[in-house]
Amino acid sequence: MIEHYVVAASSYARQIDFVFTLIFVLVGFWFVLSEAVFIGLILRFRKKEGVRAEYITGEEKHQKRWITIPHLLVLVCDVFIIVFAIKAWYDVKQDLPPAERTVRLIAQQWAWTFVHPGPDGKLDTDDDISTVNELHVEVDTLYHYKLESLDVLHDFSVPVFRLKQDAIPGRVITGWFEPTVTGSYDIQCAEICGIGHGLMGARIHIESATEHAAWMRSQSSTAIAAINSPAGT
Repeated sequence: MIEHYVVAASSYARQIDFVFTLIFVLVGFWFVLSEAVFIGLILRFRKKEGVRAEYITGEEKHQKRWITIPHLLVLVCDVFIIVFAIKAWYDVKQDLPPAERTVRLIAQQWAWTFVHPGPDGKLDTDDDISTVNELHVEVDTLYHYKLESLDVLHDFSVPVFRLKQDAIPGRVITGWFEPTVTGSYDIQCAEICGIGHGLMGARIHIESATEHAAWMRSQSSTAIAAINSPAGT
């Protein structure tokens, strides 16, 4: 349901969407049913000329079943929601599949710095590529991210991935994502982090293997040109 409004662009996005849809359907069903019964009882027992009001205590067995039976059925629905929610939480937050590549995400007031592995495919080497407010990744590639904050509490949020993770000062948090579609999408800071919070937006560019390789070559060429320029000597 959500994917009709926001693209599902990660391998676990549809699993999270299913949990939201399940909650919407089950809660929506009981909401509509309870309101229908409520309105029906109002109409049935409304004030009528010549009819005396009844005093009902709700202590008799046939009266209690109006509460106990729906209550038990709601609890059964809750069990389904809890089971699927815990499974989604485990798959996304606790089960860390092996990485094909790793990126570093650095939050600060009020910008994102992204450190990409260079042509060697490894992070924290001499050919790393750093960008501000632009994260470039390859489609169908499983990434680990190393998320950190330089100052206050931030939150790395990628709506199309259904990903949201706090960045906590003094900690490096490891998570993962696997892009499944190409395109450029929003990155947000989803934690109020100061006066510039609303301006702390970035973009994630999900590229094909060919496009990503071309981007890395362009970044490497730019870095070499900067080193060889008169200002860099």
